[in-house]
Amino acid sequence: MATETATATGDVSTGTGDWKAGVAGGLAGSAVFGLLMTYVIPAPLLEVVIPSMYGLAPPAAPFVGWAIHMSHGAVLGVGFAALVGLNPSIGEGAGASLGAGAAYGLVVWVALAVIVMPVWLSAVGSPANPPLPNVSAMSAIGHLAYGAVLGGAYAGLTD
Repeated sequence: MATETATATGDVSTGTGDWKAGVAGGLAGSAVFGLLMTYVIPAPLLEVVIPSMYGLAPPAAPFVGWAIHMSHGAVLGVGFAALVGLNPSIGEGAGASLGAGAAYGLVVWVALAVIVMPVWLSAVGSPANPPLPNVSAMSAIGHLAYGAVLGGAYAGLTD
């Protein structure tokens, strides 16, 4: 009769990319996009729109919108890390990761800002409900910047 002993290892691999680099890159990208929203994109995104997605009555304190926005960026950064885990070639090298991040930012813009956000805001009865589709050049630029910073930071943190 054979006996086997299992041993635990300290290494855990989820096969989904480096989620910590995704969170950090997502936070960095969100900070850049948040500054763009604060100083370039007309209000009330951070003060009204983002908080009202979660039923927070406007005008919410600006830090509430910032906190939610940064949380979104961190979660989406983990999504980017998962994509890199599925196809590691898109994260190989700073240039590839930056380009993949920029493309990811545009996909996030189309899916979430252009389509999902107006539907969501309408469903919760937000006073700042944008039209469907919600196409805005500044929003596209902000999401592109988010993605490029995410991809660049991800590459820098994983190398």
